[in-house]
Amino acid sequence: MPEIDRRVARLRRHRRVRKNIVGTSERPRLDVFRSLRHIYAQVIDDERGITLVSANSKQVNVVGGEALSKSEIAARVGTAVAGKALEQGIKKVVFDRGGYRYHGRVKTLGDAAREAGLDF
Repeated sequence: MPEIDRRVARLRRHRRVRKNIVGTSERPRLDVFRSLRHIYAQVIDDERGITLVSANSKQVNVVGGEALSKSEIAARVGTAVAGKALEQGIKKVVFDRGGYRYHGRVKTLGDAAREAGLDF
């Protein structure tokens, strides 16, 4: 079953990345999860074990039923999570790509968060 193998491989990559990436109170972790239809981002303080800020493609406002590509939606999610983080005084984060390649929607979300003011 190739879909299970891909999921297991991504989780292995994620565990390998997470060995080195830890979100602290001073510099929390910006985690990305990507499904086929939606994309989710959250800023996590691993020391306290809490999610500080989150945004996803289900929450992003789509004006007038305009048809947006998945990458455009990912950019809006990146901007939204960065805006919420800046409201709470979070300026620096560690980017956790979640075992995905830094490419496509993940890269678009990261770039939009950077442009909105997050530093990573």
